[in-house]
Amino acid sequence: MILYSASKAKFVEDVKANRIARAVASLFKQRFGQTPGQSELAAFHNSLNYMGNLLDHDGLRDDIGIAIEYRIPQSAKRIDFLITGKGIDQKSAVVIIELKQWTIVEATGLHEVVRTVLGGGKRDVPHPSYQSWSYAQFLRDFNSLVYEQQIGIHPCAYLHNCVEDGAVRHSSYEDVLSKAPVFLNGEDDQLRLFISERISTGDRCELIYQIDQAKIRPSKSLTSHLSKLLKGKKEFTLIDEQKVCYEMGLSLASRVERGVKDVLIVKGGPGTGKSVVAINLLVELTNRRKLVHYATRNSAPREVYQSILSGTLSKTRIANLFKNTGFYHDAEPDSFDAIIVDEAHRAVAKSGMFKNKGENQIQEIINAARLSIFFLDEDQRVTFSDIGSREEILKWAKAAKAEVVEMELPSQFRCNGSDGYLAWLDQALQIRETANDCLEGVDYDFQVCDSPQELRELIEAKNGTENTARLVAGYCWDWISKKDSKKFDISFPKYNFNMKWNLADDGQLWLLKKDSIDQIGCIHTCQGLELGYVGVIIGPDLIVRDGEVLTVPKARSKNDSSIKGYQKMRKTNPLEADRVASAIIKNTYRTLMTRGQKGCFVWAVDFETNLWMKHFCQITQSSRNSMVAELGESK
Repeated sequence: MILYSASKAKFVEDVKANRIARAVASLFKQRFGQTPGQSELAAFHNSLNYMGNLLDHDGLRDDIGIAIEYRIPQSAKRIDFLITGKGIDQKSAVVIIELKQWTIVEATGLHEVVRTVLGGGKRDVPHPSYQSWSYAQFLRDFNSLVYEQQIGIHPCAYLHNCVEDGAVRHSSYEDVLSKAPVFLNGEDDQLRLFISERISTGDRCELIYQIDQAKIRPSKSLTSHLSKLLKGKKEFTLIDEQKVCYEMGLSLASRVERGVKDVLIVKGGPGTGKSVVAINLLVELTNRRKLVHYATRNSAPREVYQSILSGTLSKTRIANLFKNTGFYHDAEPDSFDAIIVDEAHRAVAKSGMFKNKGENQIQEIINAARLSIFFLDEDQRVTFSDIGSREEILKWAKAAKAEVVEMELPSQFRCNGSDGYLAWLDQALQIRETANDCLEGVDYDFQVCDSPQELRELIEAKNGTENTARLVAGYCWDWISKKDSKKFDISFPKYNFNMKWNLADDGQLWLLKKDSIDQIGCIHTCQGLELGYVGVIIGPDLIVRDGEVLTVPKARSKNDSSIKGYQKMRKTNPLEADRVASAIIKNTYRTLMTRGQKGCFVWAVDFETNLWMKHFCQITQSSRNSMVAELGESK
């Protein structure tokens, strides 16, 4: 979708007549059904006037095409400014220009991220060259006209209010700047030269309309890379029920051409291979030239799998296949062949930073895809806002008149394949009654430590050369090191123990970083991922008294949004609020304590809780009652 298009001559005329901003704003309201905000109106006026003055030059042909606010298909992203025509070789070409009004830019330690003033405060945002290049790469990888006719796509950025201060062109951004140069205030001649070297004759906007109408599907170069890369990774090999589930997904995907809407629900506990099946389906359906996304609300698995699948390609090319579950609130019906939803239990209702977009993520995903595949473990819902459940999916599938297939992955490959450990854990956390009241005969390395220092030493020893052991904790401590790197987040002076939450610089990839052994992760950075060994600090939000596992919502950090809504619900329905909060806290520790494939070591902050856990994993029910009595007498 294009808001405005015209020849260069017409565009310059509209700018000189002071009507370009009004024209674009009017078209914005017509196309998107809403009036642009004041900041967007200011951007139209300021940036487009700068572009009008820049293009009003004899060195640029009057018949080159101009397009403003081109919305990328299957996306809410819009390209600010495009110039189309033909190069000296008479091949079609497009120049993409990302326009910014920024005056101040600061370099950050984050990859291809800068800091600038937005919305009244400083914010970390993608480097403008990265933005421009990522849009160009989407067209190269997914627009059939672009890759079939080998149309040249040339991205750049124009910060017309910014004067070079060494930040936006910092050496750490050298790679992305080589792909999409940035032009600043006073560098109009350089930007004109960049344009004229790539577009020498005009096309009167014909090319942009052809691109806009082209079919969106993955290119052969992208699918070839993905297929080769996955074949070489044994951790993505399908086993037993995983293979059956995978083939069912492919079979249902083959029906999309016949106009059938399908929903596949795959239930499975920790380590049953849900993500393995999901990634295999993503790669194979992409290889079959289907338009498919892998979606999760939790960014940690998206970031990790993007990194694993990138290989020799830039991660941004792979990132176009990975989306947040809130991405589809304004998607056209059946605009995707398939959407694969991993960790579907984490889906929420409203989307966006301020929870003001869309109505229901599950409904929106089913609406957007001919085939929706939901991988689900309802025992891993860990926030008040999580709505992902079998009933919720069935409700919206029925509303969409979709045919539903349900499957289950019963065998689990985490925790040494021990169903006994999972059953014991449910019993220990009093999530549900099971027959496993001790770990006798269970082939899984579970230990309760006497101190956090002992826990850390065990994890460091297990980390070894494979880099697969990490410390995690319940979110009961504020993240103060995010603003002051000299401070520690989690401290136990009695044990001379001081550590920080995972570094902000690593984002959701902290699990893969070698030095992340020195930090502590939480539910938000490890859910959906797998370790060799996990060390869990049980915070004061879960305690044991007289043999009863109790939860303490107020012990959660104020930085954690998992139980946001608890106090509000408690005013009207305290029993239900306590029930939901208790389930969230217990599910959080169940999830943390099942991240380790080979073993889990724990230490509880509360003494009685730690003693209870130590005895619970060693004794049988016959002696447990006497232990409870002893604990009561020792108080």
